[in-house]
Amino acid sequence: MTMTKNRPRRVNPFNSSRRRFVQGASFGVLALGATKTLSQASDTAERQALSGTQFDLEIGAQAVNFTGQRRVATVVNGQLPGPLLRWREGDTITLRVTNRLPAPSSIHWHGIVLPADMDGVPGLSFEGIAPGETFTYRFPVHQSGTYWYHSHSRFQEQTGLYGPIVIEPRAGERHRADRDYTVLLSDWSDWDPEHLFATLKRQSDYFNFGKRTVGDFFKDVREKGWQSTVAERRMWGGMRMTPTDLADVSGYAYTYLMNGAAPAANWTGLFRRGEKVRLRFINGSSMSIFDVRIPGLKMTVVATDGQDVEPVIVDEFRIGTAEVYDVIVEPAEERPYTIFAQSIDRSGYARGTLAPRPGLQGQIPALDARPLLTMTDMGMGHDMSAVSAMEGMEGMQDMPGMRHDAKSEMTPGTVTQAPSEPTPGVDARVMQPKNTLSDPGVGLRDNGRRVLTYADLHTLGGPIDPRPPQREIELHLTGHMTRFMWSFDGRKFSEAEPLRFTHGERVRIVLVNDSMMTHPIHLHGMWSEVESPDGAFQVRKHTVLVQPAQRLSYLITADALGRWAYHCHLLFHMEAGMFREVIVAPGSGPAQQG
Repeated sequence: MTMTKNRPRRVNPFNSSRRRFVQGASFGVLALGATKTLSQASDTAERQALSGTQFDLEIGAQAVNFTGQRRVATVVNGQLPGPLLRWREGDTITLRVTNRLPAPSSIHWHGIVLPADMDGVPGLSFEGIAPGETFTYRFPVHQSGTYWYHSHSRFQEQTGLYGPIVIEPRAGERHRADRDYTVLLSDWSDWDPEHLFATLKRQSDYFNFGKRTVGDFFKDVREKGWQSTVAERRMWGGMRMTPTDLADVSGYAYTYLMNGAAPAANWTGLFRRGEKVRLRFINGSSMSIFDVRIPGLKMTVVATDGQDVEPVIVDEFRIGTAEVYDVIVEPAEERPYTIFAQSIDRSGYARGTLAPRPGLQGQIPALDARPLLTMTDMGMGHDMSAVSAMEGMEGMQDMPGMRHDAKSEMTPGTVTQAPSEPTPGVDARVMQPKNTLSDPGVGLRDNGRRVLTYADLHTLGGPIDPRPPQREIELHLTGHMTRFMWSFDGRKFSEAEPLRFTHGERVRIVLVNDSMMTHPIHLHGMWSEVESPDGAFQVRKHTVLVQPAQRLSYLITADALGRWAYHCHLLFHMEAGMFREVIVAPGSGPAQQG
C-alpha cells in the first residue's frame, strides 16, 4: 500500500478553518457505500460490533476520502475504525487475523494482560503476519473495561489500523447507564506517513504555525517589560526551542476524527432526556493529545484505562495518545450537546453530537487560544525571576533548572544521578523537575473549567500487589528537538540494552521528562500503578502521560514472563528511538539492569 507522496502547498490552517471544517461532510470509507446520513452515523458503532469468543478479522487496504482527496487506508474488515470487539471477562478469546496487505502486519491488544507471544509486537513477541497469512491469537480474558487494538507494524496505525474493545465485567457494570457509546478519537492525514516522518527529521517544527511574531514581542514588552521579554526570548533562542512547540504534527496535516467521522460529518449518539449515557473515550491517534469537554454537561469520570476509579465530576479532561477514559453524562434538556476534543496545540478538533433525535447539531465552541510553554514547564519555577536574571548571559549552560547536552547513566538498583558528559541526541536536561500530579498541564491551567488531573484519580480496590518495591529504576525521557531524535536516557532503541526484570519482583520506575514535549509512556504486559508524590498508591494505568519537566513514579510487578515493548506512544517518537525492550525472566537472584 502506497499513499501519495506529493507535498501539499504549505498554507496556514488557521486562515482556512472553515475549509477544514467543511471537509469530511460527505466522505468516509468508500466501501461502506454512499454518503452516510446523520441518522446512520448515530448507530455505526453498534452495527459494526462483533461479540462472542471467536473472531475473524481481515487486514486490508481500502479507499477513503475524508478531505475531498481520495486516499488509501489500512482497515480491519473494511472499516475505519475497525469493528468494536465485545468480550466477556473470564472467557477465552480466539482471533484469527488474516493479512491481505502486500506488507507484513500485526495487531497489538492494547492494555490487555496476556501471554507475551500473543501481544502482537513484531520482533519481540512474534514475527508478524506475512502477506496472505493468518495468525491466530488465543488468550483468556482476566479483566474488564474499555480498551483498544492497533497495528504495531511501522506506520499502519497512522493509516487506519485501530479499533475499540469493550470487555463486560463478570459481575456486571458497576455504574448503570441507559446508553453506551465508544468514542474513538484519531488523526488522519492525506500525507504518506513515511513522508510525514521524513519531513520531521528534516525540519522538526515544519508543522508549527504558532511561532511568535514581532507583534507578539511588542505585546509582551508592554505586559512584562523590556528586560523580561528580551531575557525570555534569549532563553528560548539559546535552547533552540519555541514555547509553542506542543505537537509535532498539527491540524495543517491532520484531520481529526471521532469514530471515523470528520468534524463536519458529525458523529451522533442519541439519548432521551434524563438518561445516563456512558461515553468510552479512546485516544487511538498516532500523534495527537486531546482536551475533551461537552459544553453544558458535567462529566463523571468512572474509569481510566479500563480500571474503575472513585467517581469524580469534571468539565474537561486531557486524554493522551493511547489513554482511555469512561465518563457518564446525564443530559437534562432535549437539545443537542457538542462533544468537543481540541488538539493540545489548538490547531484543530474532532467533534460529535449527543442529540435527542437524528439530524441535530450542537453549537461548536471556538478553539482555545494557543497555549505557551512556561518556566514551570521547563523546570524553572513559577515566575520570571530566573529569566530576568539571565539578561546578559552568553550561554544557557548554567540556567537554573535546565542542563544542556547531558545524558543519563543508569546504575542497577539505584536512582540515576545527573552526569555531565555530552551526547548528540539530547538537547536539554531538567535539573529541577516538578513532582506533582495536580497540574492539569499546559493550556489547561486556570481556564475557568474544572479540569481532571491524575491527583483526582483513585483506582478502586487499591494496588494489585501490596508489596513495597525491591528496587528502583530512573529513566529520563530525552530528545533533541531540532534533530527529531527521541530516546530513553539519551540512548535510542538501536543503541540500548533491554531492561531486565526478575519474574515476580516489585519495581519502582521513576520517569523524568527532560524534554518540552508531553509523552504518553506505555509498558506492555504489566500494569503501571502510579504513586502520589508521598509514595501512596494513586491510580492503575496502562499508559501514563508525563508532562514536560515532570518527575512521575509508578510501581510494576514483573509477573509476565517474556519479551515486552516499552515506549512512548507518540508513533513518530517511538520510531525515532523512544523505545526499549523489557525482558522478564525467571531467576533466583536479583535482576540486573542493562
